[in-house]
Amino acid sequence: MAKTKIEFVCRECGASHYQWAGQCLECEAWNTLEEIVVSQVTSSRPESLKDLPASKVQNLSEISTENKTRLTTGLSELDRTLGGGLVDGSVVLIGGDPGIGKSTLILQALAAINRSNVTLYVSGEESAEQVSERSIRLGIKADILFISETHLEKILKISKEVQPKVIVIDSIQTMVTDLSTSAPGSVSQVRDCAAQLTQYTKQTHTILILIGHVTKGGALAGPRILEHMVDTVLYFEGDAGGRYRVIRAVKNRYGAVNEISVFAMSGKGLQQVSNPSSIFLSNQKTPSPGSMVMVVREATRPLLIEIQALVDQANGPAKRVSVGLDQNRLSLQLAILHKHGGIATFDQDVFVNVVGGIKVSETASDLVVMMAIASSLRDKVIPKDWIAFGEVGLSGEVRPVFNASERLSEAQKQGFKVAIIPKANAPKKADKGIKIVPIEFLNQAIRYLIEST
Repeated sequence: MAKTKIEFVCRECGASHYQWAGQCLECEAWNTLEEIVVSQVTSSRPESLKDLPASKVQNLSEISTENKTRLTTGLSELDRTLGGGLVDGSVVLIGGDPGIGKSTLILQALAAINRSNVTLYVSGEESAEQVSERSIRLGIKADILFISETHLEKILKISKEVQPKVIVIDSIQTMVTDLSTSAPGSVSQVRDCAAQLTQYTKQTHTILILIGHVTKGGALAGPRILEHMVDTVLYFEGDAGGRYRVIRAVKNRYGAVNEISVFAMSGKGLQQVSNPSSIFLSNQKTPSPGSMVMVVREATRPLLIEIQALVDQANGPAKRVSVGLDQNRLSLQLAILHKHGGIATFDQDVFVNVVGGIKVSETASDLVVMMAIASSLRDKVIPKDWIAFGEVGLSGEVRPVFNASERLSEAQKQGFKVAIIPKANAPKKADKGIKIVPIEFLNQAIRYLIEST
């Protein structure tokens, strides 16, 4: 008999080691090595994939590059995040916290796709009765093919018989294959199952949607190699107990990265929000100090969000809390505000929040955050028709940002009258509907705030 081979695989990067160690030598992550038994495969190709069409060698210059029609999901917001719809032979991975609405969204999309194409829903977690109850609650009457199965070879056999256009695996962590002897959800099982499904998808031009679990830190569970194998990775963001959900594309081979779509959870499922800016802005008639609006650029979409700051006298060591923004960047902004804006917060607690649960990573938020902090500390109310954006350097200069014209256009559509922006981003021709306040240094913006309010 062949000797059993043991390997230790990192669940973060997928690197193999011959012995256990506390730290992965490749990605340097701690306590991520898992023991797996390497099965002795007699064939280079699994039995379940042997009868697929053979691959053929082609000249790259002779391959047609015409844009094929994408398959719409029936949800325009989801299509936007995918880059215009689903592409034949693509693999989409969707991750999110439990109960946030992954299965609900996919069931709604399958109902629209099933009107003109055969779809197959594979559930490894829920029974047929549970999925049927959800579809009745959502008002879905489409004849979607359904199986409750976790054995991958059986799933591939059924897929060859019914030949669906779209296959949904819910979830990839529950699938098991004969190629691995590890427990379901382990590194080797997830990797081998995803590899076989991806190979089947590419050779049959089927669309595959994988639903994945996430860890406590919010990252997709299983080996990190899973994200490299797929074409698109979508993340659900938002509180499971809240109403709004944000779907963000963190990887997309067929569209823009960081594109987002916004949905609202209701009794009829997830409803599209066509104008997300309206839900992230405050509706109060009398604005309060420490609140200001900015325009962020999420891939191809400008989005208006509200930044709130609260500065209060510290009872002990000063606290710096940032929700939706980088914590380290807040410390940097406070230092610049003190050095070049003349506003000291060393004895103050500073709390900054992005309304609506959106996470802002671009540096264009620097100017708005600093003005909101100054507004709260000086008790100056920023008019609700003001808007600002700009990156602030360590020497206090306000640097230009990308897509300034699109940001200004979106602000004008929403009825804003004053825009405080970097001088380098100021348009050559002044717009009639909005007043442009170009600034070069941070102290100019602070002075304009104090003198005009």
